[in-house]
Amino acid sequence: MKQVVQNYKSGELALLDVPVPGCKPGGVLVRSAYSLISTGTELMKVSEAGMSMLGKARSRPDQVAKVVQSVATNGVPATYRKVMGKLDSYTPLGYSLCGVVERVGAGIEDVAVGDLVACAGNEHALHAELNWVPQNLYARVPDGLAPRHAAFGTVGAIALQGVRRGEPQLGDVALVIGLGLIGQLVVQLLAASGVSVVGVDPDPARCELATRLGAMTCGDPASAAVASSVAELTGGHGVDQVYLAAGGASNQPVELAARLSRDRGRVVDIGKCSLNLPWNAYYEKELDVRFSRSYGPGRYDPEYELEGRDYPIGYVRWTERRNLACVLDLLARGRIDVEPLVSHVADFADAVETYRRLGDGDLKAVAVLFRYPDDTGHPDHPDHADHPDHPDPDSQAAEAATPTLTVPAVRRGAGPTRAPVRPGHAPVRLAFAGAGNYASSMLLPHLAQREGVELARVVTTTALSAANAKRKFGFAEATTDLDAVLDDPTIDAVFVVTRHSSHAELTRRALLAGKAVFVEKPLALTEDELAGVLAAVEESGNDRLQVGFNRRFAPLLREARQRFGARTGPGNLRYLVNAGRLEHGSWYLQQSTQGSRFAGEGGHFIDTASWLLGADPLSVYALAAPGHEDGGDLQVVLRYPGGSTATISYVTTGPAGFPKETLDLVAGGRALRLDDFVRAFVYDGRGRRWASSRLPKARDKGQRAELDAFLTAVRTGGPMPVSLESLAATTAATLAVRTSLVGGAPVTLARAR
Repeated sequence: MKQVVQNYKSGELALLDVPVPGCKPGGVLVRSAYSLISTGTELMKVSEAGMSMLGKARSRPDQVAKVVQSVATNGVPATYRKVMGKLDSYTPLGYSLCGVVERVGAGIEDVAVGDLVACAGNEHALHAELNWVPQNLYARVPDGLAPRHAAFGTVGAIALQGVRRGEPQLGDVALVIGLGLIGQLVVQLLAASGVSVVGVDPDPARCELATRLGAMTCGDPASAAVASSVAELTGGHGVDQVYLAAGGASNQPVELAARLSRDRGRVVDIGKCSLNLPWNAYYEKELDVRFSRSYGPGRYDPEYELEGRDYPIGYVRWTERRNLACVLDLLARGRIDVEPLVSHVADFADAVETYRRLGDGDLKAVAVLFRYPDDTGHPDHPDHADHPDHPDPDSQAAEAATPTLTVPAVRRGAGPTRAPVRPGHAPVRLAFAGAGNYASSMLLPHLAQREGVELARVVTTTALSAANAKRKFGFAEATTDLDAVLDDPTIDAVFVVTRHSSHAELTRRALLAGKAVFVEKPLALTEDELAGVLAAVEESGNDRLQVGFNRRFAPLLREARQRFGARTGPGNLRYLVNAGRLEHGSWYLQQSTQGSRFAGEGGHFIDTASWLLGADPLSVYALAAPGHEDGGDLQVVLRYPGGSTATISYVTTGPAGFPKETLDLVAGGRALRLDDFVRAFVYDGRGRRWASSRLPKARDKGQRAELDAFLTAVRTGGPMPVSLESLAATTAATLAVRTSLVGGAPVTLARAR
């Protein structure tokens, strides 16, 4: 299928061939009929991409701060790869469309194949022929509403949420500054609510359009006529609300808002304009400044948007989905009219040229629509149910005292040969399931162009991420069809680098398909998932599994361990992990589906401790502050054979400038110290006997060496780098942390027989 994309590094715009997105549970696959270009937000993004690197940095100081912090934590090379990987990637455009439901995912019952829906979201309602859209980001289009008008649903919801934030009442007077697409919709919504509207914009044509659509009067911001009209309509008191729908760096809008507002009026920011508030003016009138967050409540909440968890209507009357449905209803009943806003309708095939014309100023427009090829066979307002290309909806409704934790026994059945015979000269053919930030910055750069390795296939549920990986790393094929990858007999190994909740199932399927598997941590999020993976090993006889516990492969730590020598007597290990706080919106915070943060990455540290102590843990005891069992700071104590212990302090409240990982091991009169994979020391009874230091930019946490070991095992058929028994024990110990926190007692790790 085709999709509009932009390379943020070069500014290149392209109509790219990408795989069709998968139809995941909890959403629908929608074939686009019309999508709307946001001439404000999108063109700003397009313009920003055309800036120099310095210009980009100046426009996003928040991102620059993150880069600086990443350098301190991960070093220069890793940060550079991550930043360049993000910049030199195709990113999607678009967030408002109307289309026809082509497939229905499991759990969806409110729409059927063939229904017309309006869709929202800058990750789901893209300028693309097909989009997967989760349940709370689409709404059914009412009968009689044309698809080209329903495509305005999302931008209409943005305008509607802004109006709701202003809390207008019948008889109020409002000032709308900026009469672009959002401003024109705000004017109509206010007028429909019984509010007298004064519009402000330097463009006379936009002023004239707003007047036709319901404004009492409009004018240039510098014109005395605007102030005169406000005085006349309000008896000299000033407007009740000001809606800032303008963009740009000028501070004129907020200054005008203060000048024309009444005492204790409300100023609502909908657009992205300068907000250097003149203190005296805002203080003296005690103005109420409010922000309007996109489409409404639910925006940026992954549980609402991605998992379909609606807010109860008794507590949140207007969510983003309800706002979207409300706009569609207003359009269908003629209370707002978007046809006068349509300046141009372009064929989707001409998308790149349309953006060029908009950017150059050749095409001056309030709203531009992309019209997609009519693959549905429907007219402008279709009768979807009779179309022969859409199957019966019912056929696609569902696609789809001291506690003891038992470590499942590792049994290898009599299935296929554990290490398939490979021609010695043939390259190792790899497939990747997932190609997100970690895979693109920490794994694939070590594999691309590597001798003896062929990146054969990359499969993702998001079409554009697969296309990006194919372009950047040289995969032979990009797809969203995992079955095709697993059924391909020429694939030697599958890398599972998806989100945590899918690791165990994808690993199980790949093992049953006879593939060697490299799965990023965690291997499993529950005991049942771990048992399922080991059952697949027993059923298939295929134990070719590696989990991405890379720290034991770090060159500096391996050298320190060698210098430390053979341990005599019990060892005492302390591991401080300064994990730091997660950004709001991080998918790591989706604990209901992705597990706790420690469940996701704690295996790294338990595996490192077990490797240094030369054994698997016997018991786990975890402590956390009350109410913080699923997040925040943790203390995890592991007991090992022979009296050895390890204490992992996993903290999220440490300072950003403090090293992320520090480790101390003391045993037999000797001590080993590791400082964040930059410095290592070994001490004996006479003091320090060995020290090694690297520049922070050379921090190496072992990913390359781990990949070397895995590829060697796949190529030669030799043993995997870490025994399956150890991988299972580490995973069980990680899961036991949650059990211990809930029960408030140590958890014994009993080995199944």
